[in-house]
Amino acid sequence: MTEKHKSGFVNIVGNPNVGKSTLMNDLVGERVSIITSKAQTTRHRIMGIVNTPEYQIVFSDTPGVLKPKYKLQESMLDFSESALTDADVLLYVTDVVEDPTKNAEFLAKVAKESVPVLLVINKIDLVKGNDELEKIVARWREILPNAEVFPTSAKEHFNVTNLMARIVELLPEGEPYFGKDALTDKPARFFVTEIIREKILLNYDKEVPYSTEVIVEKFEEKENSIHIMAVIYVERDSQKGILIGKGGSMLKRVGTEARKDIAAFFDKSVYLELFVKVESNWRNRDNVLRKFGYIE
Repeated sequence: MTEKHKSGFVNIVGNPNVGKSTLMNDLVGERVSIITSKAQTTRHRIMGIVNTPEYQIVFSDTPGVLKPKYKLQESMLDFSESALTDADVLLYVTDVVEDPTKNAEFLAKVAKESVPVLLVINKIDLVKGNDELEKIVARWREILPNAEVFPTSAKEHFNVTNLMARIVELLPEGEPYFGKDALTDKPARFFVTEIIREKILLNYDKEVPYSTEVIVEKFEEKENSIHIMAVIYVERDSQKGILIGKGGSMLKRVGTEARKDIAAFFDKSVYLELFVKVESNWRNRDNVLRKFGYIE
């Protein structure tokens, strides 16, 4: 290792649904965070690691900032606020339709940051003309005067290369924090739960996706195949019925879609078994949240 090697933590924060996970996946170049159009998709802090001979960037995607309604959301907010304390570079992500005054308390903390803050204004493909964009940029400059502004479209990969180049410039010198072949700090089974949860978010409406948690009970990996057994927890019997569907049809659909993505993710054939159990009011119970990894 030469002395000029750089490494650092680049933490991505912002409100729900502004495209943090899409941006992270674009920067990392792998599908590390699940992306759906629904808010509150990311529940944990998920790291995606970019390695070159010259540097290691540890990107951290966090849950969207929101006022907690139950204990699960309190722990999600803790993940987001912890990202302010250990960043070498902070990416605050917003978009062109968001009200800049939303979550003023969290923004005030970002404004006081001593580390470099890059303000990413995402989804600029939705803006009609430069005048509108200039107004949006000017308003954000008032709120975060010390931040560097990067108008981007993560979906269209617009200006993401320039953002990445600036991140590399701002990285401090140092040895890598993880092995040079590491892609994430999460174990393989974590991505299985995220993929299954994504399929639930895409296939069900209203409260059902937000009331579910997925736990992998068995992950048996062989050279060319993986046998997975996962339990989907819900809060009520009625949700269990909706999740399973008539004659098991809905659960079968989730299983089929998830199995394809898990097989593509690991590049192996996958045998996936799904079960549904009721764990009443789990989002408000400390002992269950601890078991599910939300409270340390």
